[in-house]
Amino acid sequence: MLTKSTLKVPRPNNFVQSIERVSIILDVLSEYPQGLSLGPLSGKTGLNKGTAHRLLSSLVFLDYARQDAETKKYYLGFKLAELGNRLLSQIDLRTEARPFLMELAERTKETVHLVILDRLEVLYIDKVEADIQPTGLRMVSMLGSRIPAHCSAVGKVLLAALPEKNVKEMAQKWGLPRRTKNTITDPAKLLAHLRFVKKNGYALDDEENEIGVRCIGAPVRDQQGEVAAAISISVPAIRIETRVLQTALKNWVMQTALKISEKIGCQRG
Repeated sequence: MLTKSTLKVPRPNNFVQSIERVSIILDVLSEYPQGLSLGPLSGKTGLNKGTAHRLLSSLVFLDYARQDAETKKYYLGFKLAELGNRLLSQIDLRTEARPFLMELAERTKETVHLVILDRLEVLYIDKVEADIQPTGLRMVSMLGSRIPAHCSAVGKVLLAALPEKNVKEMAQKWGLPRRTKNTITDPAKLLAHLRFVKKNGYALDDEENEIGVRCIGAPVRDQQGEVAAAISISVPAIRIETRVLQTALKNWVMQTALKISEKIGCQRG
């Protein structure tokens, strides 16, 4: 059966199996926008057809899932989109940052992201793509998706703001999975790298999360001056070398992060 999360959160003593099964069904449906019929869905979730059908019937009734009347295939329901939009609308940071992200995307003609940290993962809460990109390439990142923090520019920016003890404990608990040949998987090397990030105010992802993609990120600070989020510029590696990220694009991403920080109440300096 599929598992729910890449991070091993302790299982509660009063864990409800039905909720886990519903979660697994929704996760599988999210990977198949073209829909799945009962048989394949049963196989991919590890649930027998009877159990899967009972759960799906309730999900359809509550609009968390849909079923096509002709093909009998199941899809995610619109209730999830409604809840997702409500969640994002509750994040004031996203609203305040949006104009600055749009400006940065248009200036650089690249894809710009806004993320927050959840344990050793980063959560994408906004994404802006330039109307016209030089190569026509598009980043495959999606709102609400997660990636490991240790191999992303934004993630390293956020980890660098934490006490080293916390980073070490999280690395020991959840590990540092290798995503590409460039991924830092040794805790000591990661901590040394994070010291550089903290000192310089930016971080690079040199094809560490995905081959063919480079990123540069900078921190967004709240009213107390604490790092609350991070923004990044993502570029195709075939077009921009690392040294270019560290010149013009570094200044742009850091300046934009500063503007967002000031907008949400952080005092300059």
